[in-house]
Amino acid sequence: MNTFTKTIPLMGTKISLYIKGTDAEGLAGEAANMLFRYENVFSANSDHSQLAVLKREAAADPLKVDKELYDLIKIGKEHSMNEGSFLNIAIGPLIKLWRIGFREAHVPEDAAIKKVLELLNPENIQLDDEQQTVHLLKKGMEIDLGAIAKGYFADQVMAFFKKNGADAAMVDMGGNVLVHGDSPSGSSHWNVGIQNPFLPRGNAAALVSIREQSVVTSGIYERVLEKNGQQYHHIFSSTTGYPIECNVASLTIIADKSLDCDIYTTELFGFDAASIIHKVNQMKHIEAAVITTDGNLAFTDNLKGRIHPVSS
Repeated sequence: MNTFTKTIPLMGTKISLYIKGTDAEGLAGEAANMLFRYENVFSANSDHSQLAVLKREAAADPLKVDKELYDLIKIGKEHSMNEGSFLNIAIGPLIKLWRIGFREAHVPEDAAIKKVLELLNPENIQLDDEQQTVHLLKKGMEIDLGAIAKGYFADQVMAFFKKNGADAAMVDMGGNVLVHGDSPSGSSHWNVGIQNPFLPRGNAAALVSIREQSVVTSGIYERVLEKNGQQYHHIFSSTTGYPIECNVASLTIIADKSLDCDIYTTELFGFDAASIIHKVNQMKHIEAAVITTDGNLAFTDNLKGRIHPVSS
């Protein structure tokens, strides 16, 4: 039984893989090939990906896409249509307008924001299950899967590892952590750090103990634009066209599937901390931890005894 770790710079982040199994290195190589293929299909920043072709051509005519891309768009649209959801896969034109996280980031004019808001209705993403086509009903619309794609990729890679007999594994998609089996220390549980939103990357505010689960954190600290003494983060409201305003600095979701973690860190990010905890306490198989903008940590009932603050 051997172990193998691999780091892949891809999708604007560092992806880390850990595998324990009979052909750990071979599995890591196959997983890397899967991820490169996903990059070719899903990349938002490539002119040649299927998603990019969709942006250019799907307003004119319905466009047939790979099943994986179609399935993820369908899941994303369903959750974008949920009442009160802050997830919106039609948000592409707004993200493109602000460009936060890129060199050309700026604060747009109000008029430009208002114009873009007309393009953000997810109802205008028309899907045909039989033909597996996507049609954008308004010219200028763009699908953005950035909020949910990494979770989907992590789940697919982990399913591949399990199918091929990995005894233990970890997929870390630059913050989307998904684990299987025992940790490298031999413990049945893995301790995963939740980033402290007020300190540089690598400083944990808390540790959460998980087994056969995923941990994903979304926070206002990840990409920030500073202009005229004001800070603008990268999590936007499709209603106002500006960064979401609430008392949440970061939201962590723990679930069996990394895609579910991605979905709910976005769908719920916009409610106040107390509302998020209340909502997730009503949900099965989902756990949540919130760090508020004034530095308090709150978490759902089912995390008691499994989450431990880290003193800074």
